[in-house]
Amino acid sequence: MLEKTFDPRAVEPRLYEAWEQSGAFSPDAVLAADPNARTYSIVIPPPNVTGSLHIGHALNNTLQDILARYHRMKGEAVLWLPGTDHAGIATQMVVERQLAAKGNISRRDMGRDAFLETVWKWKAESGGTIVRQLRRLGASCDWSRERFTLDDGLNAAVRKVFVDLYKQGLIYRDKRLVNWDPHFQTAISDLEVEQKEVDGAYWHFAYPLADGVTYEHPIAFDDDGKPMEYETRDYIVVATTRPETMLGDTGVAVHPDDDRYKGLVGKFIDHPITGRRIVIVADDYADPTKGSGAVKITPAHDFNDFGVGKRAGLAALNVMDAFGRITAVDTPDVPAEYEGMDRFAARKAIVARAEEEGWLKEIEKTRHVVPHGDRSGVVIEPWLTDQWWVDAWTLAQPAIKAVEDGDTVFEPRSYEKTYFEWLRNIEPWCVSRQLWWGHRIPAWYGPDGEIYVAESEEDAREQALSDYDHEVELTQDEDVLDTWFSSALWPFSTMGWPEETDDLNRFYPTNDLVTGFDIIFFWVARMMMMGTHFTGQVPFDRVVINGLVRDEKGQKMSKSKGNVIDPLEIVDELGADALRLTMAMLSGTRDIKLSKQRIEGYRNFGTKLWNAARFCQVNECRRVEGFDPARVELTINRWIRGELAKVTRDVSTALDAAHFDEASQALYRFVWNVFCDWWLELAKPVLNGDDLAARDETRAMGAWLLDQCCLLLHPIMPYITEELWAELAKFGGPARQSMLISAAWPEAPDAWIDATADQEIGWLVEVVSGIRSLKAEANLPASAKPDIAVVDAGAQTLARLETHRAAIQTLGRVGAVAAADEAPKGSAPFVVGEATWAMAVAEFIDIPAEAARLTKEIAGIDKDLEVTRKKLGNPDFVARAKPEVVEENRQRLTDGEAARAKLEAALERLKAAG
Repeated sequence: MLEKTFDPRAVEPRLYEAWEQSGAFSPDAVLAADPNARTYSIVIPPPNVTGSLHIGHALNNTLQDILARYHRMKGEAVLWLPGTDHAGIATQMVVERQLAAKGNISRRDMGRDAFLETVWKWKAESGGTIVRQLRRLGASCDWSRERFTLDDGLNAAVRKVFVDLYKQGLIYRDKRLVNWDPHFQTAISDLEVEQKEVDGAYWHFAYPLADGVTYEHPIAFDDDGKPMEYETRDYIVVATTRPETMLGDTGVAVHPDDDRYKGLVGKFIDHPITGRRIVIVADDYADPTKGSGAVKITPAHDFNDFGVGKRAGLAALNVMDAFGRITAVDTPDVPAEYEGMDRFAARKAIVARAEEEGWLKEIEKTRHVVPHGDRSGVVIEPWLTDQWWVDAWTLAQPAIKAVEDGDTVFEPRSYEKTYFEWLRNIEPWCVSRQLWWGHRIPAWYGPDGEIYVAESEEDAREQALSDYDHEVELTQDEDVLDTWFSSALWPFSTMGWPEETDDLNRFYPTNDLVTGFDIIFFWVARMMMMGTHFTGQVPFDRVVINGLVRDEKGQKMSKSKGNVIDPLEIVDELGADALRLTMAMLSGTRDIKLSKQRIEGYRNFGTKLWNAARFCQVNECRRVEGFDPARVELTINRWIRGELAKVTRDVSTALDAAHFDEASQALYRFVWNVFCDWWLELAKPVLNGDDLAARDETRAMGAWLLDQCCLLLHPIMPYITEELWAELAKFGGPARQSMLISAAWPEAPDAWIDATADQEIGWLVEVVSGIRSLKAEANLPASAKPDIAVVDAGAQTLARLETHRAAIQTLGRVGAVAAADEAPKGSAPFVVGEATWAMAVAEFIDIPAEAARLTKEIAGIDKDLEVTRKKLGNPDFVARAKPEVVEENRQRLTDGEAARAKLEAALERLKAAG
């Protein structure tokens, strides 16, 4: 007999170990039995080796596991390939902090080799946390094939890709602007930049015009905005939020259509600090409506200015070092007093000088967005430096075409627009990072600066010999590659590429990729570029995009807000199945509103299934050898068989389409509403009756239905279903052929759907539901068992009434149910089919009082509806309120209108009874 309750803390570790030891996670056994078996493959988005499981991981990996378990049960050779990313900056930061906390020397004092040895030691001891946590979630990855982006095989793939791209002219070294993190001393990607709104200012500076040039500047305007009064100026005013960068100014830009400055285009300015002669250029980047309409151009320290500089042919002068300190190495005209000064100290000094010398015209307070390093927290400096770049535009073209042609599709399809927008406007990709932890760039420099790109130092030396005819000292590039570079190769490098391995031939291209919309730019697109370029095939057939998990109010989770839901705490308290079912149920929206209460609610579903199994055991529902559901005779069994066929079809269709919410919702309705609430209740009289044949059929049907529920639910709720699968086998019947994880996905032919049984049980459900609703609406006491008169019933209804009278009385908790010529006085009606069912309510309630109560409730709802309608009818509210607040009010209006309609119908029924 089943335990009274399911205990996930005791069961989950035991079952996971059994799954793993059984070899079910690997495709090898399936392929050994049938080398031509259909394959299904999916690669895990590799979490950072420094990471721990958060709620986003829980969502993403639950959806992947559902697909893996589903295809495994369909008899396919499933490879869900796991692994972790070396996470360059994050890992280096963790280890450096640990060194500092222990009072050890810095990495630079240690030297590269000793530091990397320390990082590898940390990885061996602490780098597998998230992998262990994925197991707790139930992730059925093939751990025997686990990969790491710095393992030997992936290192070889990365080196080959870099060298091949270099030989093809698609990787090159160039001096360009990057996002520079002065704390970590490295370039970082856009994804690692956090835009923060901060208090700041626009400092308005007067730059003196050179060569005695003056112009008439408008200072007063009429009502139509036309200039009325001018003043003669020998300077032009520019506004900046970053005065420290003015030391690198090489131009001033004005809009070509700005009448104020048209005569100044091509003229020059004498820089107020450096004395540098800089030109005034016309460029659309200058906005005539902002500030003075004139902007200083510092190409080496601003991405927009870099573009203006390229178009106008302006020099790019770097006035900062890697630490964000002023340096005059490239700009000898920078006064010596600023040399070595921190950029923010320089800002204060320059503003003070401008005020003292009289060329500070105005300080305009503002709030503006400033880029910060997401890990260091420091302000990012756009910095001109030598880096390695990938010609991403060339690589993007086949990746664009592949999605245009449907070789890879997005689910939902709307995300293809996001993909196209980025790839069609792609910029060169900076792939070098000034770190030590990562894939070291396979480039060596000769004594005269020659570059030798090769897969090994030996190959580089052979190249150098052709230039020097003798051995020369080569120095390897100190930089490592952007983490996204190696992860862009993930779908094929993890399967052994460039070697022609069995895994590569069998499982590549992969079938699905499940990932978040926030890395379509940074990872999905790059995998598409690298995959199509190096393998000639797309890396995956379909990209399934999951949403972002937010709190119950739709706000982003953060520790500072105190609204973070820790998935591991949830698993400890409520079990992995409850969390997984919740994730699947809510997965159909871009923003998933999650609360612990919702997870607790879905845990109750597991309890409902467990209790149903206990009920079946109490009633001797044992599995029967050779039981054939196609041959059942009782109406309730033919009906539930058809319902099972429908839900099997619906769940299979939904999972094939990666519509996890539709699959889980269909199963929830079937198990809770159809199987537990209706079939079990309708089966009780049979199970307790004297018809032995009917009882035996229903017992066998109950056991079979439980098996089908376990099979269908297993991909979503693997633990409780696997435990039931084993425990139900102990209760009797034929031996199991396998654990549930390896059992076959159920087939339920449409021939099992019996229209006659559907209509009859559908009628019975409608009758009982009508009775229950009316009793609730009329506020009848729980003990009340009113009589029901059935008026205008046809022959079919009368026949059904005779068959199901006992069930109607039991399930509806009513007294006599009989045909009548007319509705008795004091009865409230509801209609099913052609018949009117009149329930005698007057003897149990005060009808006028109940009518008054309903009227009052309706009035209260009307009041709330009026307030909500006014809000939504106010364009200002809709425009300014947060989207989630507007949506909440719209939902409140919909719910309120539905509740009002229900109460209005109930009131009409009471009036008919009175």
